[in-house]
Amino acid sequence: MKLYYAQGACSLSPHIVLCEAGLQFDIEKVSLRDKTTEAGNDYNDINPKGYVPALQLDGGEMLTEGPAIVQYIADQVPDRRLAPPAGSLERYRLVEWLSFISTEIHKTFSGFFKPDTPDAAKQVLHTQLARRFDYVEQQLQGRDYLSGDTFSVADAYLFTVVSWSKPLQIDLARWPNIQAYLQRVAARPAVQAALQAEGQSRH
Repeated sequence: MKLYYAQGACSLSPHIVLCEAGLQFDIEKVSLRDKTTEAGNDYNDINPKGYVPALQLDGGEMLTEGPAIVQYIADQVPDRRLAPPAGSLERYRLVEWLSFISTEIHKTFSGFFKPDTPDAAKQVLHTQLARRFDYVEQQLQGRDYLSGDTFSVADAYLFTVVSWSKPLQIDLARWPNIQAYLQRVAARPAVQAALQAEGQSRH
């Protein structure tokens, strides 16, 4: 398998999951500015959507969209318990988290990275983000991870997007459970391995 990633992007999430899964894989960096890969290929030919992540499977097929990719990886190594069994209520709870992180947190953060977003709009985004963080803070009360004491692919995704608070200088002091959670996830060897491979410093 080969993961196409961009430094600091949401592709860190499947990268973490691949490391947690213990699978053999390659990575190739993508320049999202000029849509070329490290090997000099046109990334639009690889993923016509033009953004990361994209996972090339061993059979040659290309899988895109982070929530789909991380579930695929998890299902290759069920003994690692990175996702509950398909068809179980717990699995749908995982999908629920992945959907929430994708649409309510990831998408809200995206507005901050667009250079043409007006300051007034950013204030609205801050308010929306704080409301979502309030919910996550409540859900993490008494839990190590989103589903309890077991790390899942949803944690890789949440860690990735909430870590964007640091470069955006969003103060997390109001959410101590989230702060402790980020430190807990960052300390995992697989997370450190993915960060190091992408040339990112520890969060």
